[in-house]
Amino acid sequence: SLKPYLQNGDVIIDGGNSYFADTARRLKALSSDGILFIGMGVSGGESGALWGPSMMPGGSVEAWPLVKPMFEAIAAKTDDGEAMVGWMGPGGAGHYVKMVHNGIEYADMQLIAEIYDLLHRGAGISNLELAEIFTDWNKNELRSYLIEITANILAQTDADSGQSLVDLILDEAAQKGTGKWTSQNSFDLGIAIPTINAAVESRMISALKSERIEASRVLGKANRFKGDTHQLVAAAEQALYASKITSYAQGLRLLKAASQEYGWDLDLSQIVRVWRAGCIIRAALLTDITAAFRENPALPNLLLDDTFKQAVLAREQAWRFVVQTAVGLGIPMLAGSASLAYFDAYRSERLPANLTQAQRDYFGAHTYRRIDREGTFHTDWETD
Repeated sequence: SLKPYLQNGDVIIDGGNSYFADTARRLKALSSDGILFIGMGVSGGESGALWGPSMMPGGSVEAWPLVKPMFEAIAAKTDDGEAMVGWMGPGGAGHYVKMVHNGIEYADMQLIAEIYDLLHRGAGISNLELAEIFTDWNKNELRSYLIEITANILAQTDADSGQSLVDLILDEAAQKGTGKWTSQNSFDLGIAIPTINAAVESRMISALKSERIEASRVLGKANRFKGDTHQLVAAAEQALYASKITSYAQGLRLLKAASQEYGWDLDLSQIVRVWRAGCIIRAALLTDITAAFRENPALPNLLLDDTFKQAVLAREQAWRFVVQTAVGLGIPMLAGSASLAYFDAYRSERLPANLTQAQRDYFGAHTYRRIDREGTFHTDWETD
């Protein structure tokens, strides 16, 4: 509808959460008339609108010099004045980066929610006590916007009843589709992002409120933690950090695959750099992630970087303790356990996929490869 009012050299900027393939299609349709199109991911919420968001533009590269000064003026700034905006790449790259950003956001929120659930429902720690715990965590390696607002939320009381406000909020999490898009695209590209997928699925399960009420009557409820709560809290901090690293590793691996598949030549250090302020997933660890990909742009997975390898291995025991505790109590930890399982699978030199391949060959003659010779093979399993 805008096209009749535009002419050669004009620029359209789409700053909404558009699907990246639609952005690429619109860019192509407009380019024949010389109209430049930018698909830009924007993160920051209400405060970002007031004080400056993180901005992820992509599309017509010819438009970047035209809008760069304006975007840099609008964007959030780090303490040293660095603008949280940078050119992502051609086509739908800008909106794709924002899509994956939102997938990581889903995962981060779910990981925090699961730790809250374990400590509150499982260990009986009050919301006010948890507010203090999250405030302390926000002073250290977990320092981030989502940890900060979680502390504020847990400290909030309802003006009418005097009860903790979060306890009065219906436990059905809504979603607008960007997390689902991330999951769907990961299947298209063959990249495992189980923590993000678990976060999306957790929201789906939360929507089954009436069924969950009935199931709690029929199937029973979770147990209460009887151990040392101080030990559990300390372990939870470490487990949350390890899970968070793993979540970022998955999201960045998806970005790397998309860059190759769609020919975008994404700079992962540039992407993470613009997430360091203004956006919902801004966090202290993003500085180290930026440094990791600047030092080694070809890094296949964040878990292989020395800094993050050491961070995860140092927290492995606490991580397992937290997941095992949740499983033992019957407290759901879909994202946290998915993070740990991803870590274990990724570091496994040998996985049971050999049996899967044998099964596929047995019932469907799909063939298999061997480790002791070249070629593809089929076995007549019922006679051989």
